[in-house]
Amino acid sequence: MEIEIRRARPDEADTLTEIAHSAKRHWGYPEGWIELWRNDLTITPDFVAQNEMYVAVVNGDVVGCCSIVYDEFQAELEHMWIKPEHMGGGIGRALFAHVRTRAADLQLPALEISAAPNAEGFYRRIGAERIGEIRSEINGQPRVLRRMSLDLTSEYKKEPPGY
Repeated sequence: MEIEIRRARPDEADTLTEIAHSAKRHWGYPEGWIELWRNDLTITPDFVAQNEMYVAVVNGDVVGCCSIVYDEFQAELEHMWIKPEHMGGGIGRALFAHVRTRAADLQLPALEISAAPNAEGFYRRIGAERIGEIRSEINGQPRVLRRMSLDLTSEYKKEPPGY
């Protein structure tokens, strides 16, 4: 399977939002929670236009996405979503590798992630480490996101001597 990674277009925002919702539903969260997360799961054309948002395309079909939101001090991985039928097929790994390279090219010190419990194992396998937790509550049930970070300083492209 050939995976193409390219910049997302603002006119793909609805498709990306559908992927986000289906990916979240895949993990069996109650529909009431999905509704509470509606704004967080919505990817707007403005978000796509104002941030580095990437899509994974397989056979002409957008099957996943993620974005890197950064300033001169840090980078955050946001909206990492894969269509459920493509989970486990290397799509997430390809998207993450692309964003990791981009953040290293920008010489950002780390790529940070707020990971849902089901995603922590994936991020650990690709080198991120847990640095904390974000605790909250939904309808009286505790919820813990894993705060993770991937050190990028060893991946900076070095300039040849004399530059």
